[in-house]
Amino acid sequence: MAVSSPQILSPLLLNTKTLLVSSFPSPLLTFSSTPTNPPPFPLVVFSYTKQGNGLAREDKKVLLERYGYDVDADEYFSKSSSKSKRRKGSKEVIKTERRKKVEESPPEEPKPPRTTHKLLQVLGGTARRKKLLSPKGMDVRPMMEVVKGAAFDIIQAAGGCPASLRPGRWLDLYSGTGSVGIEALSRGCSQVHFVEMDPWVVSDVLRPNLECTEFLDSSVIHTVRVEKFFERAEQFVGNNGPFDYISVTPPYTQVDYGVLMKQISESPLIGEDTFIVVEYALKTDMLDSCGSLVKITDRRFGRTLLAIYGPKWAQKKRRSRPQLTQLQ
Repeated sequence: MAVSSPQILSPLLLNTKTLLVSSFPSPLLTFSSTPTNPPPFPLVVFSYTKQGNGLAREDKKVLLERYGYDVDADEYFSKSSSKSKRRKGSKEVIKTERRKKVEESPPEEPKPPRTTHKLLQVLGGTARRKKLLSPKGMDVRPMMEVVKGAAFDIIQAAGGCPASLRPGRWLDLYSGTGSVGIEALSRGCSQVHFVEMDPWVVSDVLRPNLECTEFLDSSVIHTVRVEKFFERAEQFVGNNGPFDYISVTPPYTQVDYGVLMKQISESPLIGEDTFIVVEYALKTDMLDSCGSLVKITDRRFGRTLLAIYGPKWAQKKRRSRPQLTQLQ
């Protein structure tokens, strides 16, 4: 036997009888209950039907608070969830924009291959007038031939042998094309150590120049930075004593001459009879001495300057020569 439940009015001002017409707004919720064994309280089954605009927001809030529902907490979580969704959405938008920029950015153009040309030549000695390779562009700047010729003339005269170099070992720092060390071998040096950090310059410029001039057997190539070479000098050179000649032709803007010359002066690679040739730019302060060596000469060639350090006896010999010519 079915028992019909009495009409129940929802606390949300909703009519529980779907067939009953009342003066309240059209129901948002309709439900009916026909239990066979009625419990002590009416059993209500809800069904949701969205009609019209329903109750106002403030009315709903008052009713929900009256029945123990925490409205503020629900609003807080709904706001926080919406904020997190916004953050996630904004992050995804940023990521997609970055991807688009990466995809739209044009690929980097490959660097053009490095090439060489033959503009240098050996000035004196057994390999005189032989052409030498040098890289095109300004990444490697070899010593100008007028500067190189003047440097060797000064060293030969200071060493007491104007026609050629005294036999000895030469250390060519920042060797690049190797034109200075090759010039030394051509003029009488027994061995040259080349220090060049660029592997391409060593393989495509320096080594072919040594092969062309037939000085490869008298050469030792160190593909390393000059600073590292001095730090591990004994490992690279051994215990063969100091060098007789050292040439220093670095890229002007990439070295600190004060630090470099101090490192050279404190190195066991220079001795009391060593000659040092240093090429440097304008507005560079060069000391009057390098360790036990004194400055023999300091000459200018346009924007390039040349300083030569050597033993004191070479300086005296060079200064006494003009006096002898004047007496004659």
